[in-house]
Amino acid sequence: MSENAREAILAAARRTAQAHGYGGLNFRDIGAEVGIKAASIYHHFPGKAELGAAVARRYWEDTAANLEALSKANGDPRKALRAYPGLFRRSLEQDNRMCLCSFMAAEYDDLPDAVKTEVQAFADVNVAWLTRMLAAAAVPASKREARARAIYAAVAGAQLMARSRADLKLFDALIESYRGSGLIPT
Repeated sequence: MSENAREAILAAARRTAQAHGYGGLNFRDIGAEVGIKAASIYHHFPGKAELGAAVARRYWEDTAANLEALSKANGDPRKALRAYPGLFRRSLEQDNRMCLCSFMAAEYDDLPDAVKTEVQAFADVNVAWLTRMLAAAAVPASKREARARAIYAAVAGAQLMARSRADLKLFDALIESYRGSGLIPT
C-alpha cells in the first residue's frame, strides 16, 4: 500500500468525521470512497481507534500550522485574533461540516483513550495560540488564558449553532456579537 492510499484514507476519514463524528467512521464506507477494499485500510490502521487518533492528530497538526500562518499573514495580533473565527467558518463552508475535534469532543465518553488525547490536544493548541495572541495584544496576564478558553468555546459554540441551522449568517452574527462585546479584540 502506498503513502498516497494512507493520505486518501485520512482525507476521507476527516470528511466523514467532520460530518458524522467518530461514531460515523466506517471502514467499508471509507474504503468505498477511496476506491479500496475495507480490509486494505487495516494495512495502515489496525483498527478504528488508531484511524480516529490519526485523523484527530492530523487535524490538530494542520490547525497548528494554520494558526501560525494566520499569525504571519496578519502580523498584528489583533488582526490575527479577528481572523481566527474564519478557521471554524471554513468547515461550515464545506457542506456544513463541523470542526472535527469539536464534533469528537461531543462524543467524548465513547472515544478510545488515544482519540481523547488527540481531541484534547486540539483544544490545547487553540488555547495556547489564543493566549499568545492575547499576550501580544497586551491583554493583562491574569486574564489571558481564561479569555483564550472563552474565545475558543464561543467560536466553537457559534459553529455548532450555525451548523444546526445550516446558516453561515448566524455564525457571522454570533462572531460579530463576540467582537462587539469585547470578547474577541478588534
